[in-house]
Amino acid sequence: MTLLDSIEQLIPSASHVQAARAQRAKAITATQTCENLLLAPELSGSGLDLSERLAVAQMVAISSGLPALAAHYSATLPSTPPRDDARWQVICHFTQLLATQPAAANRSALLALRDAGLSTSDVVLLAQLIGFATYHARVFAGVAALAALHPAPTTPTLIAAADASFIHPAHLPAPGEPLRLNGYTSETLGWEAWLPVLDPASATAEQNAVLDASHPKARTSDFYLLLAHQPQVLAARSEAFNAIMYAPGGLPRAERELVTTVVSRINGCVYCASVHAQRFEQLAKRNNVIAQIFADPDSAGTNARERAMVQASATLTRSPGNLGVQHLLPLRAAGLSDLEILDTIHACALFAWANRLMLNLGEAVWPVPQNL
Repeated sequence: MTLLDSIEQLIPSASHVQAARAQRAKAITATQTCENLLLAPELSGSGLDLSERLAVAQMVAISSGLPALAAHYSATLPSTPPRDDARWQVICHFTQLLATQPAAANRSALLALRDAGLSTSDVVLLAQLIGFATYHARVFAGVAALAALHPAPTTPTLIAAADASFIHPAHLPAPGEPLRLNGYTSETLGWEAWLPVLDPASATAEQNAVLDASHPKARTSDFYLLLAHQPQVLAARSEAFNAIMYAPGGLPRAERELVTTVVSRINGCVYCASVHAQRFEQLAKRNNVIAQIFADPDSAGTNARERAMVQASATLTRSPGNLGVQHLLPLRAAGLSDLEILDTIHACALFAWANRLMLNLGEAVWPVPQNL
């Protein structure tokens, strides 16, 4: 059974969810592509066999409080489990740490994987798999809760058209004076990998193509150059990211950035919080709610709509297994459509994945103070 099948079983009679998901077909397809790749029986360039990868995904589902999702993974586990040796124990420790305490892992936890015999490419694959599994858990939980929510008031369904005015975030205007509060900031930070990154001069044709498609600055970014050790996975993740964050219609782009800032603040990802706080300000032309998120994400929001998004995102981030219809009711009361709620779930889930990569493969680098 595929990821798509497992989610469809949750919503056989939830026509309002099916209608919303039909408008996000690109995100659903990209998600399935990620699962097909990460859990392929034979994954090119992988030092992690299928039983290990499935067991890792199952551990994440259990840690997320989602036994039904854990059963989805266990149903396809080979009869021979991973060998319980020192290498596997290190993998299990890293998996549990990322799944439950993403900000607690550090350089030593990452390097322990290398010491246990994993190559840089294998470590990148493991981090991507754990990140994907945390994303999957939150999509699974969010769609189940949305299926239990009463449909939005009947309105004509409009299929969103491509936005001709779309501007890639790399080309948005500069924000105003940056915020600095509680160790978080909206200014531009750097990011430095803890493992050797790909040298663009020695990249394969596939790696070059993926870097070019990933981001305008991918060739000078430690993040992309590290993930390019697994180019197919990077390409699939980029497809999912773009399909979720930049899809036309539904939740306004500024509010998707708001959700991702909340998730990043709760997970302790200073780098992601800085990027998406800045993008919110660029799109919304204000940063008052960002200051509230940096101060206290649980009470943030300048109006009922923002507070509902913040609180639902906080619950889904911290404990996906506890998310229920009661956490989505304030979103409906604040006027969010089914598609807007689905977009909120997708953005929140996506940054469970993104934060874990940024927090556990490297670290944020603050700008050097300028002496005046």
